[in-house]
Amino acid sequence: MATTQSPRWAILALIVLASWLLWKTVQPLVTAFFLASVLAAALYPVHRRLTRRVRGHDQASSGMLTLGIVLLLVLPTTGVAAYVVREASAGVEFVLDAIRSEGSLALLNHLPESLQQFVKRALDYFPQAVDQISSGVREQVAATGGQAATAVGGMVAATGSAVFQAVMMLIAFFFLLTDGDKLVAWLEENAPLKPGQTHELLMEFRRVSVTVLTSTIATAAVQTAVALVGYLLAQVPHTFFFAIATFLMAFIPTVGAGSVCVIAALVILVTGHPLAALFLAVWGVVAVGLSDNVLKPFLMKGGVGLHGAVVFFSLIGGLAFMGPLGLIAGPLIVTFFLTLMRFWRQEAGRGWTTLDGRLTPGTAG
Repeated sequence: MATTQSPRWAILALIVLASWLLWKTVQPLVTAFFLASVLAAALYPVHRRLTRRVRGHDQASSGMLTLGIVLLLVLPTTGVAAYVVREASAGVEFVLDAIRSEGSLALLNHLPESLQQFVKRALDYFPQAVDQISSGVREQVAATGGQAATAVGGMVAATGSAVFQAVMMLIAFFFLLTDGDKLVAWLEENAPLKPGQTHELLMEFRRVSVTVLTSTIATAAVQTAVALVGYLLAQVPHTFFFAIATFLMAFIPTVGAGSVCVIAALVILVTGHPLAALFLAVWGVVAVGLSDNVLKPFLMKGGVGLHGAVVFFSLIGGLAFMGPLGLIAGPLIVTFFLTLMRFWRQEAGRGWTTLDGRLTPGTAG
């Protein structure tokens, strides 16, 4: 008996070791592979139709779709991120240099005249507090100037990491489109499921992926339209740029479309329009920001076949668990669990066999 069981335990131990090594190998690329899988699953029908139009050249079709992802998603997002990092770095350096050389109150000289008078009148009511704040700011700048530089460097490093992930995602996306049929066949052959179940599971993933992507794009478009109304009412300069930034930031949950409205509000605040800035900040937080929490679960609930509350909490839970990827992974995880439970009920209803071939209770005969 021991001789029979020992090889099984040895194989199980080796499987655990191989799984751990595999995870360590793919962990740096999980984000890229996950996004590539979702995009490839959603765009695979488009790929097949495009392949027929280019006379069966599937690599040409994959290349065109990959180029489309670069032009419509990667380049705009990278450009906006690089612009934000550059402007943030310049702003931090400007503030630090001004405080070091002239003091914190010298920043008032860089405000519009209307704001200068307003701020000076407000500060005149608290002269002692102003002195304390000024000295405190100087001390903090001297103590944390290096930390600010480190933070800026961290933003630059994060941007470089995002570019690397984007490149890996595009490469994986191309090969998933080109060899998608072979990959599905390989999974069907090697997955520990009955024939047809792996394909059914992948189709569920594709359906949810299409629903999530469609609802995300639609929500971003609606948020951009709502934000654009606010930009026009507040007379924000460079409205088109802020609208594009709003659409792109709507795909980043930790930033969100509402944050662009807040940034635009700060821009018009320093140009001497405090009431318009206040309106735009409130508009961005309430009308733009909250629309994402209401609209996206509503658009998704029919496509994923889940109750609206389940969709909402899967989005929130996925976001807390995996960060921005959780907005896609959350519904996929719930769908994965429910599909496996359906497989379990089907097998329990027909009866299923253990590894030693004995039939378990659950079959009529």
